[in-house]
Amino acid sequence: MTFDEFIKQFLTEEQCRDYLYRLRFPEGFVCPKCGNTKTWPVGEVLFECSQCGRQTSVISGIIFQDTRKPLRTWFVAIWWIATQKNGASAKGLQQVLGLDCYETAWTWLHKIRRAMVFPNRSKLSGVVEVDETYVGGEENDGKRGRGTENKILVVVAVELDANKKTGRVRMSVIPNASKDSLKAFVENNIKKGTTIVTDGWASYSFLTPDGYSHTVVSKKHTDSEDKMLPHVHTIISLLKRWLSGTHQGAVSEKHMQAYLDEYVFRFNRRKFAERGLLFHRLLECAMKVSPVTYDDLVE
Repeated sequence: MTFDEFIKQFLTEEQCRDYLYRLRFPEGFVCPKCGNTKTWPVGEVLFECSQCGRQTSVISGIIFQDTRKPLRTWFVAIWWIATQKNGASAKGLQQVLGLDCYETAWTWLHKIRRAMVFPNRSKLSGVVEVDETYVGGEENDGKRGRGTENKILVVVAVELDANKKTGRVRMSVIPNASKDSLKAFVENNIKKGTTIVTDGWASYSFLTPDGYSHTVVSKKHTDSEDKMLPHVHTIISLLKRWLSGTHQGAVSEKHMQAYLDEYVFRFNRRKFAERGLLFHRLLECAMKVSPVTYDDLVE
């Protein structure tokens, strides 16, 4: 849908609630307590289970729970965030929604970022380049990876498509470049049997015994470090540019994963032509994200 069509479809709170109801209960209402499918309405927003008597709102247990703002405002926020090609900032969201409080915009943005990691997403496969980088602040002495201090360590995986061009990506903050940290990331994000291309870092020694095909590219194979793993190093450069541009580099370590999730969400959908579908998918995932408060996020 276009933005005009979006506005017309969600003019009222009732339209927004009906849309959420269809997303949350595509096969009809199911009581979250006992699984019963028979219910009756209580007022405008509640449904009471005919078996156990539990009253459920369409927004209970998800990111919209206890909101004081209209659902329509949330819908506009999600549309705007989903359609920003270069990322969204809390200041920008505050201006778009006309919010008085910056903390409200910041909280909403982080809640919506939590919905950008789709549940049960398929793992990377085929040929995947993997490397680590430090982000946050200036690099010391030109060091790229494991020798840089006082920065946030991020591991990046890039899937190559059939034409050996950049496909999907995954990113994660890791405490260190040890075998345990890298193994957890690989097993969570890359399918067994995949060919994984890395540099000569010893911590990747687990790959072959763990069911992956491992290709090592060393400096002797090329005249520059960037050419060793060209796809993953390109993504690393784009990530750093995005963090310093859209967010002015002001990203704390405890929130870095949320920003990485946003970058991955946008990059992996960079070829989406239909903004309405992107809005729909993000809202669909928002229905599966548990509620959090501002205090939860900052603590």
